[in-house]
Amino acid sequence: MILKIITKLILFILFLGSIAGCSRKKNTFLNRNWHAVTTEYNTLYNGNIGLQQGKEELNQNYADNYWDILPIERMQIDENIVLPDSVRNQNFGYAEEKAVKAIQRHAMLIEGKERNPQIDEAYLLLGKARYFDQRFIPALEAFNYILRRYPASNNIIHARVWREKTHMRLENNRLAINNLKKVLDLEYLEDQDIADASATMAQAYINLKHLDSAIVPLSNAAEFTDKNEEKGRYFYILGQLYNRMGELAKANAAFDAVIDLNRKSPRVYMINAYVQKARNFQLGQGNNYELREMLRDLEEDRENRPYLDKIYFQIGEYYNRLDSTETAVEYYKKSLRAPASDIYLRSINYEILANINFDNSKYVLASKYFDSTLAEMNPKLREFRTIKKKRDNLEDVIKYEGIAYKNDSILRLSQMTSAAQLDYFKDYTSNLRTRLEADETASILPVALPNIASGQQPNSSRTFYFYNETRVQQGRQDFLNQWGERPLADNWRWAEVSFENEDAVAEETGLSQQVLDNDPRLDPYTYINQIPTDSAVLDTLTRDRDFAYYQLGVIYKENFGEYQMAQDRLEAVLEMSSEERFVLPAMYNLYQIYQNTGQALSADKMRAEIVTDYPDSRYAAYILNPESIQEDKNVPEAIYAQLYRDFKAQNFDKVISESNRYISEFSGDAIVPKLELLKAQASGRLLGLDAYKSALNHVALTYPQSAEGKKAQEILNKTIPKLSGLEFNADSLQQNYKLLYRYKLAEKEAAIALEEKIKTAISDVNYNHLSVSVDVYSQEEVFVMVHGLKDLERAKGFAELLQINEDYLVEKEPVKISTENYRVVQIQKNLEEYPKPIN
Repeated sequence: MILKIITKLILFILFLGSIAGCSRKKNTFLNRNWHAVTTEYNTLYNGNIGLQQGKEELNQNYADNYWDILPIERMQIDENIVLPDSVRNQNFGYAEEKAVKAIQRHAMLIEGKERNPQIDEAYLLLGKARYFDQRFIPALEAFNYILRRYPASNNIIHARVWREKTHMRLENNRLAINNLKKVLDLEYLEDQDIADASATMAQAYINLKHLDSAIVPLSNAAEFTDKNEEKGRYFYILGQLYNRMGELAKANAAFDAVIDLNRKSPRVYMINAYVQKARNFQLGQGNNYELREMLRDLEEDRENRPYLDKIYFQIGEYYNRLDSTETAVEYYKKSLRAPASDIYLRSINYEILANINFDNSKYVLASKYFDSTLAEMNPKLREFRTIKKKRDNLEDVIKYEGIAYKNDSILRLSQMTSAAQLDYFKDYTSNLRTRLEADETASILPVALPNIASGQQPNSSRTFYFYNETRVQQGRQDFLNQWGERPLADNWRWAEVSFENEDAVAEETGLSQQVLDNDPRLDPYTYINQIPTDSAVLDTLTRDRDFAYYQLGVIYKENFGEYQMAQDRLEAVLEMSSEERFVLPAMYNLYQIYQNTGQALSADKMRAEIVTDYPDSRYAAYILNPESIQEDKNVPEAIYAQLYRDFKAQNFDKVISESNRYISEFSGDAIVPKLELLKAQASGRLLGLDAYKSALNHVALTYPQSAEGKKAQEILNKTIPKLSGLEFNADSLQQNYKLLYRYKLAEKEAAIALEEKIKTAISDVNYNHLSVSVDVYSQEEVFVMVHGLKDLERAKGFAELLQINEDYLVEKEPVKISTENYRVVQIQKNLEEYPKPIN
């Protein structure tokens, strides 16, 4: 009993002591240690757990781009703006909350000095939480507070390094470097402090593009860090830096250091180090087998399965460098099929496959791979725009290659004799029948007849199953083979079946042969009858083919720099075409290609031919005097500028006629889409909305990849529907009116005379806010327009002034029309429908 009383008394005394220890105002041993222990093992402990969990979450969500120099620290900068009093990551918010709680509840600032030795730890945790939450200014405040208030803290070096990391994040790289140099000059630094300061300095140098200056601090960081994960990353980045500087031997030594760490460091660094060494390997020196064996070992190692996409890719690169393109393509595709360990690698695989197919003239397939490349690539990357442009240019290549191939085929068939045509299509239909008979899945072949003249190929996926008699018979035969002859009845699977009618089954089996015998696809005359014979059709096919070849030559030359492909197409133009609008530009482009590719004899020959046969052409002038391109008023750009001035002057008829002439003359030139769009705008102003819509549609369909084609399509999609819905506004309170005087085009001199008379009137009565112009309405009519009248009453008053004043005596009655309704009249060309009662 006495023992229990003594125990309770002791517990009561301890309880009173703990209450007394809660005071932050008394500098006693008990107070200091109670707050220190509570801070360290309660508040800060939980806060550091939150910080660690937040860092792990950052690492999980961050994907390194091993195709660029890795950042020293794995942290993705989020450019989104966070609202005040909110955080990006709840774990960092929790860590900050605990740090603030430790400061508020356990700080013992007595007589200007902090008595709790754990408060500097709290401020360090506060700064780190804010840093990783990417609130760098508040983080900087926390680190600066430690440096200012706790100069004797054992965390002072940590605080200085973290402050410079924060300066670096705020793009104060030079300041961070200078301050870190001072830190590294201190004595008695711990190894990890040297590593952290050196790594931060290296990153600052990398940010400033001073890669050579980053080498030494990064080497020091790799040497002094006691964390193998950091060591592997630092050595890998060191190898990347040496690679950028062209020092492959040193780069490989750094990658070997990563490989030597083996399982001590994350395996992804080791795999990428092997990949980088393979990329640095010098082929063709009798040691190719070494690289092949290294890659094979990587492929066969079971531990490397998560990284097979990288390994397959590098094997593909190996075969690609040996010009074993087919084998390389197999491995690139295997890389795409393997589980992705590198989000950037997929776009690289797709781009390589796109380029391989492009080089092999498989443009449709190349365009699909480019589409996949763009789908996998970050649109913010500079390479995205380059690939997007190349993909857009492929649209024209696909279009014109298709026209060239189709028209060449049709023209070649049309030039055959009847006997040759019959022999050709007998062979074709015989082969087709063999395939249909041999292939049990022949039903997948298109049933629709190919249209030779149009070049259209039917799409079997859009053909209804039961429209295909071959498919029906094949399905019937398959059913008979599996189930035999069954009555049309419920529960047919379990019905009693008699197999006495085997002859009927055999008869059914022969149906497919009868179907094939009557299949029009297997009749040679099905195709022969489609070959055009009309000279007008053949001339159109020839002209379109020649234009396609010319366009391809220019595209390959200007857009892709594929001089050999451009040369082949342009030389084909000279062989096939006799039209000067194709021949002369083709000759000039070939002359430039010959010059650029060192074909001096061919260039001299082409030069002499242009100068001799076309001495008055602008191309001859360019050859004889290259500077004349800048001076020539007949260059496409100068002509377009003049036509645009004519457009502004409302000479719409001239713009349309001259545009047609120059579109033909400059066929294939980049100026043509601009001329077409200008002509469309002139047509709209002169002929109305329907003509404008038709002309825009022509531009959009003919030049879909040009800026003008896209602009035309945008107008069709957005503007034309709004213009089509315009109606007259009958509101009597409309403002901004005009006077409209109608004149036939033959009366234009009278219209100009009225314009001058009204200008005089405006000057006489000092109505400087008014103006007058002659506007084109249609091909037969012009308007004299008075602008600037604020409302209907003022419009009536000025019209009456012009009629009754003896100095003017304008007899013609004007139409009083609001600016809004005048716009409708000019767009819809419907002045006759303008409601007269409004006036």
